[in-house]
Amino acid sequence: MKKITRNIAFGSIIGMAFSCTYDFPETPTSEPSQGEADFSKMVVIGDGIAAGFMDGALYTRGQQNSFAVQMAAQMETINGSGFNVPSINSENGFFAVGPGGVPLGRLILRTQNGTTAPAPIGTGDFPGPFSGDKASLNNFSVPNMTLGLALIPQTGGPNVPQNPAYNPYYARFATQPGVSTPIGDAASALANGGTFFTFWLGSSDVLGYAVGGASNPALLTSVSDFTGRFNAALGTFLATVPEAKGAVGNIPDLNVLPYFNLVPWNSLPLDAQTAAFVNQNFAAYNGGLVQLETMGAISAEERALRTVNFVAGQNGYLMTDENLTDLTGFGLPSIRQSNSSDKSTLTLSQVLGQPVNNNPQSIRGVSYPVEDTYVLTTVEQNEVQSRIDAFNQIIQSAVQSSDARLVLVDVKSFLNQVLQGGVRFNGQALTASIIPPNGGISVDGIHPNGRAHAFIANEFIEQINAKWGSNIPLINPNTVVGNDLPIN
Repeated sequence: MKKITRNIAFGSIIGMAFSCTYDFPETPTSEPSQGEADFSKMVVIGDGIAAGFMDGALYTRGQQNSFAVQMAAQMETINGSGFNVPSINSENGFFAVGPGGVPLGRLILRTQNGTTAPAPIGTGDFPGPFSGDKASLNNFSVPNMTLGLALIPQTGGPNVPQNPAYNPYYARFATQPGVSTPIGDAASALANGGTFFTFWLGSSDVLGYAVGGASNPALLTSVSDFTGRFNAALGTFLATVPEAKGAVGNIPDLNVLPYFNLVPWNSLPLDAQTAAFVNQNFAAYNGGLVQLETMGAISAEERALRTVNFVAGQNGYLMTDENLTDLTGFGLPSIRQSNSSDKSTLTLSQVLGQPVNNNPQSIRGVSYPVEDTYVLTTVEQNEVQSRIDAFNQIIQSAVQSSDARLVLVDVKSFLNQVLQGGVRFNGQALTASIIPPNGGISVDGIHPNGRAHAFIANEFIEQINAKWGSNIPLINPNTVVGNDLPIN
């Protein structure tokens, strides 16, 4: 196998132009007022978004720019009394473990060899214990927290191999690690003088499955489990303080996340000589497909789909596809080249075109098929979208059943407007990309950045104001930092 030079192009890291716009109304000039709601103490429960997780890490700037913190600051102009978060106290946070066990910090955009792509900023910090007053916290949001994890004490510990539920971000501020639960702690804070709450859980019940290429079914919450867990969690809040009102967020679609769009399906470059060499190695495989079509084992369409044919230039990469007809009995694997209907994950950029286990004859995407963890096929995309739609219907029904006390914030529709038309504030757009200055998704390609959090906070504020006749002032998102400019 000839050596293949890696030069993966990030097709979506380019500017986007939008013709349609959705302009936020100007900030009201009348005096702030609470209307029929009371914002003197707000309690927030959610997953990574509400916690301020961005750029692949929980770090101080992200935490302080979460939509919850920004919204609470606007409520303070009325009758709010401060908003406390379990401060992470880290400039760069923790993204991954680097060589020698050194923690690597948040992702940044770095330009090397003419390609701009996410990379760790350098040294970061492992999540340390929270040294503040746990009893005064307002934000109980935890990165990667599903509804199931929000309801069980194992989320707070102990940290042992037999406890896969352990989450270090909750353990650091749990009132009683291994005994208390995130929902229980948040409800206790609400019971202690709380008047308003924000509830935004559910995204992690499907997102964790999707970002792993839909390869681990255990990560996808069933509809029945989601129904029971969501109603139990939200019901706890409603029962704790019968007078408290709340805003409930729903789950965004995958199509707004650059994580699934930054690595093009045809991101494998080959020269003519290498393409011809690889094709020769697949001649027997392609011939076997022709024979199986003749035998009626597969259709002509599937034979064409599975045929491997590399060309000079940009190519679809070799990948596994479990949805293909099982031909292992004939000695043929379930492989094909990627096409425009597939969605590659951002993590594929780090391994595509590279030797597997340092074997120069085994090149991922060429002679070695890309694993399911790096790709969402059409079947998998439809599965994920179907689950998002079902979960959002459950959320909507729960809000409607307590209509007098709850308002639904349709974040899904809002972010789709960002994707389709470019939401604006004072003429400045917000786009569904990681490109500064207007890109609203942080460098991890999944979580909103600080500027997008300001837009999301405004969406919450708009719905709250409309529901209860409040006049919470809007934020100017253009004063909040988004993604940093790329560095060399």
